[in-house]
Formats: sequence, C-alpha cells, structure tokens
Amino acid sequence: MFRNLSTEGLGVSGHQSEIIELALSFGFQGIDLDLADFQQQVKAQGVAHARRLLDSARLKFGTFPLPLTWDDSDETYQQGLQALAEPLKLAADLGAKRAITMLSPANDIRPYHENFEFHRRRLSEVGEALAPFGIQLGIGFVAPAALRKERAYQFIRTFDAAVLLAGMVRAANVGVIVDAWQLHAAGSSLDDVQKLGGKPIVAVILSDAPAEVPPADLTDAQRLLPGETGAIDSAALLSRLAALGFDGPVTPRMHRSQIHGMRRDQLVKLAGERMKQAWTGAGLTAHAAGAGRAGRI
Repeated sequence: MFRNLSTEGLGVSGHQSEIIELALSFGFQGIDLDLADFQQQVKAQGVAHARRLLDSARLKFGTFPLPLTWDDSDETYQQGLQALAEPLKLAADLGAKRAITMLSPANDIRPYHENFEFHRRRLSEVGEALAPFGIQLGIGFVAPAALRKERAYQFIRTFDAAVLLAGMVRAANVGVIVDAWQLHAAGSSLDDVQKLGGKPIVAVILSDAPAEVPPADLTDAQRLLPGETGAIDSAALLSRLAALGFDGPVTPRMHRSQIHGMRRDQLVKLAGERMKQAWTGAGLTAHAAGAGRAGRI
C-alpha cells in the first residue's frame, strides 16, 4: 500500500506542478487523478506533455471519481455510459486503475429493496464497462444520520450492507472503499473489513473523530486528520489491510472546517506526518505494500 495525497480530501487546491511538489516534499507516494483537468491538458498539449511532470516525479495514481452519473434517469445514464470510453482509456493509459463512487444513504424515489436491485443492476453494467480498461470501481457508503433526515426511504449506511451490495454485483472488478471514519460513524469494527468474500478493496481513507462524540452523533464537519484524538486506530486498520494483501492508495481526509487557517504546505506536511505515524504504528516500512493479492481477501 502507499500513502496517497488527495487535494479534495484535505480541502486544498493548486496547479499540477504544485501538488506534485507537495506530495514529494511531505512523504506521499501517490496522488489522486483530476481526470477532467487532465483530459483538457491532453487535448491542448498531447499526452506526453501533459504527463511529463508525473513521469519525472515517479508518483503513482491513487483514485479518480467515476466520470458518470450512474444513478440518474435511464436516458442520462445511457448517454453517460456511451461516453465513458474516452476518459477510461485516458485513465488506463496513465496507469490510473481505481475509480470511486459514493452511495446515497437515502432517497425519495425507491424503497430499499427496489433501490438495492437498481444499484446492483447499474453497478454491474458500470463494472463491465470499466473491465476492458483494467479499472476497478470502489463503492463507498455514508453513515451520518443527518444525511438521511426527512428522506422517504433509507438506504445503505453500513460497511456490511455495502459489502453485500458489492457481492451481488456480477462484475468482479467492483469492490469497496474502506473509509475508517465512516466505519467508526456506522458503529462497525475492524473485524468487518475481513468480510469481503473475494471482492477487492479499491481504496482506503484514514481520518479521526472527536473522542467525546458518540459515533452515531457524528457529522461530516467532525472528520479530523488521522491521529488527532486516537478515537479511530489508524495503525490497527493498516495492520489488518497489510495482512490482507492490500496494495493500493491510503489517503488522509479531513473536513474543510478543520483547517483552522493553516497554509496549504503546513496542512499537507501535517497530514504526511500523521500518515508516517500510522505507518510506523502498524509496523510498516516507508514503502510497504501488500503482496500478492491486489487487495483481495
């Protein structure tokens, strides 16, 4: 596995050259891909020119958001599905092999079982569209109760339920995101990470939470950098993942409200230090990676 920098995850921004410099300066071995921005660069300057900085930096790609609104109307979804080939080919050519998407925890349209079948069918089709490019799709759940308030129908809000959905998807390249903060907010334990039944772990997100707030009462604004309070044991999670052979990106994430006036370089430096502490606590070397099974169990 490798330490991965996400500008969105830390609430920072910058030109590609600046983000690469931050990653290299503060101990990150990979960065997330802004696929839309990269597409524009390629169209304007060509692939070789667009990726020259990445090649020289020897950074890995972590994840990129799935470039498809897959839970919309049939017409919008089919149009988006037909347009996927170009961005997916670019991502694959760059070496970005992990797309991610989030599940809405509630809706006003479909009851749970109907919605589950809708998700199973659509995600199966999306996974099959990604497969020829060698790209995995990671699905993530959202736990906080505030995001389900006053909605007609509840949906997936726990890791077990996300794993069940992934297991019902017929495409083998559809797996899950292991988000330590969402696991904590849902009341899940680290043991739940071992219930994947052959589905891949596509990406891992590390965060912490206020020690005095019960998990069920957490809100998005209370997502802290890993190692802030110790309420979430990042090192223990990394140890489990290493034992399972996970070899993908591990990304720190916090809510924008927690920045507290820090400069971009200060924030990335602090995140890098917290990641190194988690790595050390898990008994991993600086470049430790899972061996042999590409994140499968």
